[in-house]
Amino acid sequence: MTSIHAFWLAGRQTTGETTFDVTSPWDGRLVAKAAVPTDAQVEEAVAAAYAVRDEFAATPAHARAAALDHVSRRLVERTEEIAQLISAENGKPIKWARGEVGRAVSVFRFAAEEARRFNGGEAQRLDTDAGGQGRLALTRRFPKGVVLGIAPFNFPLNLCAHKVAPAIAVGAPIILKPAPATPLSGLILGELLAETDLPAGSWSVLPVANDKMPALVQDERMPVISFTGSDKVGYAIMDSVPRKHCTLELGGNGAAVVLGDFSSDEDLDWAASRIATFSNYQGGQSCISVQRVIADTSVYDRLVPRVVKAVEAQVTGDPSDPKTDVGPLVNEDAAKRVESWVDEAVKAGAQLLTGGKRDGATYAPTVLADVPADVTIACEEVFGPVLTLKKVDGEAEAFAAVNDSKYGLQAGVFTHDLQTAFRAHRALEVGGVVIGDAPSYRADQMPYGGVKQSGVGREGVRYAMDDYTYERVMVLTGLAL
Repeated sequence: MTSIHAFWLAGRQTTGETTFDVTSPWDGRLVAKAAVPTDAQVEEAVAAAYAVRDEFAATPAHARAAALDHVSRRLVERTEEIAQLISAENGKPIKWARGEVGRAVSVFRFAAEEARRFNGGEAQRLDTDAGGQGRLALTRRFPKGVVLGIAPFNFPLNLCAHKVAPAIAVGAPIILKPAPATPLSGLILGELLAETDLPAGSWSVLPVANDKMPALVQDERMPVISFTGSDKVGYAIMDSVPRKHCTLELGGNGAAVVLGDFSSDEDLDWAASRIATFSNYQGGQSCISVQRVIADTSVYDRLVPRVVKAVEAQVTGDPSDPKTDVGPLVNEDAAKRVESWVDEAVKAGAQLLTGGKRDGATYAPTVLADVPADVTIACEEVFGPVLTLKKVDGEAEAFAAVNDSKYGLQAGVFTHDLQTAFRAHRALEVGGVVIGDAPSYRADQMPYGGVKQSGVGREGVRYAMDDYTYERVMVLTGLAL
């Protein structure tokens, strides 16, 4: 009998009147049923979060840090169980699912550390002008209010962690809405949070249907929205609530630049290996996966066969097999969309160097060259295991090619030259530049986010904590400074 996963309403486990099926993208089997909250239950959760906001903001740092430490420890203890759950509901190869749990462990640990040192305050003497004699300003940060965290399917645990952990660290109540395709990992976080002493109402995990979200987004009791997903949905949210604070982590079409000084056989083997791995990990369903490879003409002809060989070496298959590198996409419709974009490019003149085949929800790792600039796959985020190759003449042309995109999330630059690295950091219109590696590297404590249509605001525990809070100044008068 298939289990029903209850949701978490103001810290307690409960069910609604209906359920929906969570199925495996790999073989279509029923993984579990998830309970759906009623409208009244959603209202109860929001009302509880709003009512507890002052109490939660006033909780001592050690209490919030202890709760975060507890979740981090419990994730370690349940790593294999949770990794298997991620793989089952998401189709992510088990080795990548284990890595995701490890990252979530770090997110909660970082948040516990930050909770202990956050908001110590900054003192500023004001007697630099005569009118401020005897006055001292103390600036501290306070929560803006209840956070609505909307998480995507591609990292169903770690991107929930990036919503929840910073909110708890600053004492901001949070309503977490996991993706309908992958709610189970978020609900597991609820199990772990329920083992802590956080006040009732300070968190809820509600697998709300997407068609119910507009009313929740517009609820004035939640002044902060943290959303990770597509640019279309993200900007629709922002446009619907122009007076709310929105952090939007949206799409990308990550570029990996290989410059002429990165030219030894060892260099090119490394670049090809990293490009192949990170164009296909998570089935290419990562906002910073490699989609565009931009190589200098001096290395292009030697790099291309290495990339093709490395891509063809990626093992595609059952995500539960530890040897599998590439699993299915989240559903068959996603794979059909990728298939249609590749077919469009080939019909327009692109060269298909490998891949280009679909089997249900699985799409073979694919490499395209000579892709026309106006086809969909050259302009949009493919969110699948496909990369394109482009030849350029020199650094300036390479950097211009990176910037010739409506997106600007991260870029990788394979170079040994320190001056080139600093020029790339200045020139590239992206949120992050990774030198000597693919654009897909992310450390969960660093600021992460984009420019242009890749979004606004930053994740990364401390940076999200800043996003969830505002500065409040207190002026002390009559002091002998």
